[in-house]
Amino acid sequence: MNELKGLHHITAITSSAEKIYAFFTYILGLRLVKKTVNQDDIQTYHLYFTDDVGSPGTDMTFFDFPGIPKGVHGTNEISKTSFRVPTDAALEYWVKRFDKYEVKHKGIQEQFGKKTLSFVDFDDQQYQLISDEQNEGVVAGTPWQKGPVPLEFAITGLGPIFVRTAYFDYLKEVLEKVFLMKEAVQEGSFHLFEMGEGGNGAQVIVEFNNILPQARQGFGTVHHAAFRVEDREELEQWQERLSSFKLPNSGFVERYYFGSLYSNVAPQILFELATDGPGFMGDEPYETLGEKLSLPPFFESNREKIEQLVRPIDTVRSNLEIKKEYL
Repeated sequence: MNELKGLHHITAITSSAEKIYAFFTYILGLRLVKKTVNQDDIQTYHLYFTDDVGSPGTDMTFFDFPGIPKGVHGTNEISKTSFRVPTDAALEYWVKRFDKYEVKHKGIQEQFGKKTLSFVDFDDQQYQLISDEQNEGVVAGTPWQKGPVPLEFAITGLGPIFVRTAYFDYLKEVLEKVFLMKEAVQEGSFHLFEMGEGGNGAQVIVEFNNILPQARQGFGTVHHAAFRVEDREELEQWQERLSSFKLPNSGFVERYYFGSLYSNVAPQILFELATDGPGFMGDEPYETLGEKLSLPPFFESNREKIEQLVRPIDTVRSNLEIKKEYL
């Protein structure tokens, strides 16, 4: 059984597709590579922000479910998403950038020997930047070449995800026995687990907390986290493994850009396993990724209906000159 290769993507919920597009594009400097719809709720946008070429392990995606209430942070949730930057010095740049754009942050801190910078968006979605300076393991992606952030400081992919749980012993057993992760180190109530080659791109940080109230999903919270497998054959092996542990799962789900397998692994914690391919480059040219509404082939016959359900969002950037911002 091959180990999981690392993080694949994180999917969260936003109050505004327009505002999250502007935040990720012009402040965080990630590239919108796919503007599509939630395949299970076609009136809902699904936006994919990645590195320059849509590499697996660099991808944060958002739903904007109509009418959903604001989420409540607490225990039993995927509580924070990390993004990798190349160096400690990059974090100093990001402090200046966040101050310029009035992004709330907590300043540079350190956890598990890595420099970090925690911040939030307009929905109080929780993020951090993490420095790769002392990092080994899964390689980073390629920063968006035409984005506003100088390449030496730019985000290169996903870092560790944080899971807060009141059921630590159970979740530890699931991570280690089912998903073949290993607990590497502990700091207080935080436990760092690794998969595959390890490093920032292949870590889950679990916080034991039975004091906070129960988290409630809504905008400003994470919907699920996905981990990488090579292909459908491996995904089906993992399906058999989950079933052998009597862990409920979705079975194979065709998402067109990748294949998926979902499982509620603990109260309010939804994990997905996703294949590295086919990826996001097959149905749009590199130069205009994410600029039109992309639909998988099995939705094309409903394009007219779908375009009436989702409001237009202008995501054209290929005709813009976005200048690098040195601060």
